[in-house]
Amino acid sequence: MSHRDEVRRHARHVVTIRGAKPHCSGKDFRLYHGDAFHLGLRLPPQTFDAVICDPPYCSGGTTAAARQRGPQVKYCQNRDACGRPSFDGDERDQRSFLAWCTLWLTACRKASITGAYCLVFSDWRQLPIVTDAVQAGGWTWRGVIPWNKGRGARAPHKGYFRHQCEYAVWGTNGRVPRPSHGGPFAGCLFATVRQSEKHHMTGKPTELMRELVQIVPPGGLILDPFAGSATTGVAALLERRRFVGVEDSLAYCDIAARRLTAAQRGQTVERRAA
Repeated sequence: MSHRDEVRRHARHVVTIRGAKPHCSGKDFRLYHGDAFHLGLRLPPQTFDAVICDPPYCSGGTTAAARQRGPQVKYCQNRDACGRPSFDGDERDQRSFLAWCTLWLTACRKASITGAYCLVFSDWRQLPIVTDAVQAGGWTWRGVIPWNKGRGARAPHKGYFRHQCEYAVWGTNGRVPRPSHGGPFAGCLFATVRQSEKHHMTGKPTELMRELVQIVPPGGLILDPFAGSATTGVAALLERRRFVGVEDSLAYCDIAARRLTAAQRGQTVERRAA
């Protein structure tokens, strides 16, 4: 398929979720407030070119009690969220985490075209479960992409190796596509976290996400069922892709709406210090 044919195929309107009103929308994006699984069941079938998401890790400890702590305790330096809102759904044990991931990954696959990509972020603790969940959801597991955060990443105790990488588990809905717009894509990525653009306490750098969204051609449609502050959506719009996001937190929906509206104009929003 030629690049022109790919762009023509993707030059359709941004889809809507049946029975749901967007929290915010623009020419190339829709953002919905709601639960990823329940709204995912109402997505139109065989629609999305990629699912790129950063779900709650349900990590941050080696015991059930440690994982039950709030995100601010588990993921923020000195337990200081710097004014960023908290979020729900991060307290599941490993068995329920696997079952939950399988449910929404299955729903997302049914909403994706044949050959669509799936990228799911994880930390080192949950990496084995996420690789299982991707496959249990019906995707074909293709590999793991390390994201090196650099030596500025939060360090554990002395004697440990620094946990400076997170991981994107990737797969496809069936065959691997052979796009004419790019590839092979980098299998290991480096991007540092800038606090001025980190609107979510576990947010990813826009630079990182701008590279990842390029797996779909310009005009392609990306789904993020855990939109958070919509960094994936911002990256998609800046790279001339289209975006549908779902976010359970109303506070983060409001943040995401501001960022997406700016990105539609080719602009970015710096975070105000608390």
